[in-house]
Amino acid sequence: MLPVAILAGGLATRLHPITQTIPKALVEVAGKPFIDHQLEYLRKQGVTSVVLCIGHLGEMIQELVGDGSRWNMQVRYSPDGSVLLGTGGALKQALPMLGEQFFVLYGDSYLPIDFAEVQTAFINSDRLGLMTVLRNQNLWDRSNVQFEDGQLIEYNKEVITPQMHYIDYGLGVLEASALSSYPSGIGLDLSRVYNELSLKKQLTGYEVLERFYEIGSHQGIADTRTYLLQKITKDSL
Repeated sequence: MLPVAILAGGLATRLHPITQTIPKALVEVAGKPFIDHQLEYLRKQGVTSVVLCIGHLGEMIQELVGDGSRWNMQVRYSPDGSVLLGTGGALKQALPMLGEQFFVLYGDSYLPIDFAEVQTAFINSDRLGLMTVLRNQNLWDRSNVQFEDGQLIEYNKEVITPQMHYIDYGLGVLEASALSSYPSGIGLDLSRVYNELSLKKQLTGYEVLERFYEIGSHQGIADTRTYLLQKITKDSL
């Protein structure tokens, strides 16, 4: 299984006051820090290598997670440093630890999806990137993906068109070379990288039919808690 980059460096201002003293990854959900749920789930998917891109209060994540041996996986860290790098800049900085191909997962997302199937779809696509997409119709957030007949036409977070009925589901796969043209050590949003890949016809789409869960908002935390508690009960039967 490809390594996974987890983007966990944001300031999480929407969750204040909780995230004024702890990073979002350590917010308690269903009885344990959210990062615990993420890493347990990734290990069940067959993932053995994770790189955590950390920023604000990131040392607290490092102290809790350690080297990943608790989950029988290798966890390494790529800190932003003194400059806020954004999601794309953080990935660029972490490339030496990620290799030529890797998954990209947001640090506040829990995604009911088969990583192996996504990896196979990416490899078979012969593109520089893959974005998982969900038919959204502006339900969870503003739809920002034009996806038709199995083809991703355009992803654009800034300029929304009437043809956009899908949304970024929260899991991507990238070739390291997709980031080669961007300078190192400066702020870069991953949405720009995805947008430019889509315009170059280098971003394939993978449609997901089940909703995603996230802890980026208080309502998101509540929904995710309910989902995880139900899942824990089901798994224990």
